[in-house]
Amino acid sequence: MNSIDIENFLNRKGVKPTSNRILVAKELMKVSHPVSLADLEILLGFSMEKASIFRVLELFSEKEVVHVIEDGSRSFKYELCYSKTHHTISDQHVHFYCERCKKTYCFESEHIPLVNIPEGFYPHAINYMIKGICPKCSK
Repeated sequence: MNSIDIENFLNRKGVKPTSNRILVAKELMKVSHPVSLADLEILLGFSMEKASIFRVLELFSEKEVVHVIEDGSRSFKYELCYSKTHHTISDQHVHFYCERCKKTYCFESEHIPLVNIPEGFYPHAINYMIKGICPKCSK
């Protein structure tokens, strides 16, 4: 995706495409798995302050540009959300966290199973994480 496409993507999500936001979005588009703030700092070649990256990710989360994933590694992971509507529970998919290489994988075709929530409870987020060893590490 080129810079014009990234700008259009951000505009559709209601985010003004500044140079930092474009850089972060571009890096998130390049990777095939969710990445942490520290990963992004490395991917960006330390060209942006960690606090600036954090602010971009906070805005992206607020505007639903990214899914924020809690994989148990004590740092959030981020992946782009290409959905054209607001996040819903049915938008979410299963993730796998490799306990050896510490990488989080998306199983996008595996949707989170529906759970009957008792009356009076109103969920706003759901996290379905499978932990184990990935094929690469199990060799």
